[in-house]
Amino acid sequence: MRHHNYQPDEKFVIKPVTFNKYTDLELLRYCLGATMYMPGTKDFLQPILTKKYPGLTSMVMCFEDACKEELVPQAEQNVIHLLDALNEELEKGSIEYEEIPLIVFRVRNLEQFKHFTSMLRPEHIRLITAFNFPKFDMTDGEAYYSHLERLNDKFGEIIYGMPILESKRMAYIETRLPELMGVKDILDRYKRLVLNVRVGGTDWSSVFGMRRSINCTIYDIMTVSDCLKDVLNVFTRHNDYSVSGPVWEYFRATKDMKFEEAPESINRSLFKQKTLINDAVDGLLRELLLDRVNGFVGKTIIHPTHIPYVNGMLSVTKEVYDDALQVLNASGGVVKSNSGNKMNEIGPHRCWAEKIVMRAKAYGVIEDESKYTELFEV
Repeated sequence: MRHHNYQPDEKFVIKPVTFNKYTDLELLRYCLGATMYMPGTKDFLQPILTKKYPGLTSMVMCFEDACKEELVPQAEQNVIHLLDALNEELEKGSIEYEEIPLIVFRVRNLEQFKHFTSMLRPEHIRLITAFNFPKFDMTDGEAYYSHLERLNDKFGEIIYGMPILESKRMAYIETRLPELMGVKDILDRYKRLVLNVRVGGTDWSSVFGMRRSINCTIYDIMTVSDCLKDVLNVFTRHNDYSVSGPVWEYFRATKDMKFEEAPESINRSLFKQKTLINDAVDGLLRELLLDRVNGFVGKTIIHPTHIPYVNGMLSVTKEVYDDALQVLNASGGVVKSNSGNKMNEIGPHRCWAEKIVMRAKAYGVIEDESKYTELFEV
């Protein structure tokens, strides 16, 4: 897999690297990008084989919210069929391993996780990157990761876990911090198996009877914003974990989803509420800017049209990349940036610089902000 693989290499000052589930965890945790969720009942073999969705590099097949309980057995069989069929196509040479997206399964609960994994055979494991654990908290977190560790030992392979923080106990202010610290304690013990921490903005909104409109971001819902702030506070210290942004639930897919005139600055245009494409895409871009500035890496998506926007916004401009390298290559003190417009303080900016370099590896380096719009075109 490689982000922006449908784009010519010359669009990048430094092109993105290739990756798969065996890529070193320190880089792989930055590579999920736009992760598309779909029901476990969906037949997704042909879209993978035909590369129907340009830029799709990670996908989740869901046994939980996107799947009715009575359809879970059907979904499990469908997923096993997908894994078997992909192995057959690999053996025939009709697809290369590097062309298969990172595949993740969102389990329904601990019991279903154990049941489904009992159906897996050794040849399936190379195709499975991770499992999503919904409503992950102190009550079940240890059990999820304990079983995952046993799976890794059983198959002699690497399979990651991705907890989803979305429970009511994390939404309520009186129980949130004890829960978050308890979950971090669990994840710290299993850190080698933690690919990414995900957050459930929709679930937390529902606790307070809220739903953001197409013209708002998740950060405008103050009760949910408080949850997100605390998650970032606990899990992104010292680059301990990568945390992905919550789903943007609006889409308006039309054939003319292009910029009439590419803005010089996406930031200024969006926050002046100037229409760039349409309210659904503009809202997504506005939230992606806030995701990025707050430290989220990647985003849950529900529609393939979101892929180029999420992954495009994670690319790094040359000025920012140069600043990061300057920080990492200096021993200390304060230096003027190569662009001459800011100071780079070596100690305080080091953690930031490490994140920037990883993002640059995963999503590439572009000349300047005006080039983002080129990455949005498929």
